[in-house]
Amino acid sequence: MRPYSTLLFDLGSTLIYAREPWPPILALAEQKLVRCLHQVGIPIESAALRNGFDTFLDAYYAYRDTDEHIEPTASVFLRELLARNGFRSLPDPILRRALDSMYAVTERNWHVEEDAVSTLASLRENGYRLGLISNASDEDSTQALVDQGGLRPFFDFILTSAGCRIRKPHPRIFQIALNHFKIQPEQAIMVGDTLEADIAGANNLGIYSVWITRRTGPGSDPSTGSPVPALSRPPAPVAQAQAGQDGAAHRPAFGAGLAQAGQVSAIQPKAVIQSLSELPALLESLHQPSP
Repeated sequence: MRPYSTLLFDLGSTLIYAREPWPPILALAEQKLVRCLHQVGIPIESAALRNGFDTFLDAYYAYRDTDEHIEPTASVFLRELLARNGFRSLPDPILRRALDSMYAVTERNWHVEEDAVSTLASLRENGYRLGLISNASDEDSTQALVDQGGLRPFFDFILTSAGCRIRKPHPRIFQIALNHFKIQPEQAIMVGDTLEADIAGANNLGIYSVWITRRTGPGSDPSTGSPVPALSRPPAPVAQAQAGQDGAAHRPAFGAGLAQAGQVSAIQPKAVIQSLSELPALLESLHQPSP
């Protein structure tokens, strides 16, 4: 019997990637948000939404990190900012319309990795059950990205931090997925790009961890390798988990990283791959009996 029956995937910078640098896209997204609010009679300006940061999303990530591993969602944050500026008791459809206008801009910058669909299809054909666990500021936008990439048919379970209000690496979000599949941690594999959220989170619960480095590890392009704004902020600088190799020199495009390089360099993934296409061979090796 296979020791592993279920694979859990991250989304941003694991299955999808950002094609263009984020700063001008985020600026346009914020313009769309403000314009939509003006159209529904809320004359708030960008400065009030930024709250001293570069963009609305940048301010959101700083706000989010005041509560460790709790996901307040962009909707809650927007409502709070509007209330502070005198716009209270706004109907949910108005807030949803404004957020949709913003995320419609960021969603266009996300594209499926060229080997994602073929790899997921191969895994399903070989009998693996697949789940998705994503740190996300907005549930609707994350679901839209899954559909935009044609990824939904491959997954038995999709979980976002915006949906359950808990972020990776908190063990609870992983446990929810394990409970859905009715499996123990040692029967699962987590595949993700972020050492702190994906790898440390999996390790802490006894889940086999696979670090994919194509977008956020050594050799990646930091100008386009940031996770999706609707999902999570760009990672802090990290060190390569393999001994003797230096980590990539990243600077967050927006938002400060929660962990610093010295804090995450000791995080050891069980395996490191460069691309998704390497995953089937890795799984095959894991299923070989020990000599």
